[in-house]
Amino acid sequence: MLFLVLGRGKTGSLVAEVAHEHGHGVRVLGEEENRNASALTAPFLAGFDVVIDFTTPEAVIHNLRACLANGARVVVGTTGWYERLDDMRSLAERKHAGLLYGTNFSVGVQALLRLTRELALALPHYQYSITETHHADKRDAPSGTALSIKRVLEATSPSLDVEITSKREGDASGIHVIEARSPNDRIELKHEAFSRRGFADGAIQAAEWIAGKTGVWEFSDIAAELG
Repeated sequence: MLFLVLGRGKTGSLVAEVAHEHGHGVRVLGEEENRNASALTAPFLAGFDVVIDFTTPEAVIHNLRACLANGARVVVGTTGWYERLDDMRSLAERKHAGLLYGTNFSVGVQALLRLTRELALALPHYQYSITETHHADKRDAPSGTALSIKRVLEATSPSLDVEITSKREGDASGIHVIEARSPNDRIELKHEAFSRRGFADGAIQAAEWIAGKTGVWEFSDIAAELG
């Protein structure tokens, strides 16, 4: 397959590298080549099986609108744009495009979300909090993953109000800690990404999965289907 990767940042570059390792062709577009999605014309997009976006919250909506309007299949690893999710879902459905988005494409994080739900169901009377740490260049805070964890926790009980603490420092690839506390004890669940490789592997598997499909999915919906 031939993939178009949007974004020449650290994660986008690694996604392109992993795609090559999987035997796919890849073209990478940086922001300077694609301001306001100017490069994403119908004839250009027609040459690719899937578009993979790892850009910025400022760029992603322009990219999504252009890709979906032309019926492309898109995997979005960028976060910080979900207030526009309903609009993008509607556009994808109208144009028979494919959209697969996720706050985190790591299969380890998907396991963490499942464990978090089980913990909250087992201990609904505990107080929960989340601490997330990312590299200093990450634009959005809280992270999309932390917000996903918060939604999982609060979905188990209407009385839960989960606080998130965000830290931006160094080159941390991503650390998420869930704390469950009672007057008697404390339990922690922690996921620490050692590199961006896990995100890139998951994004390529997601691109392989969505090729040729139409519809809208969150990565957590299909993660169990991936090898």
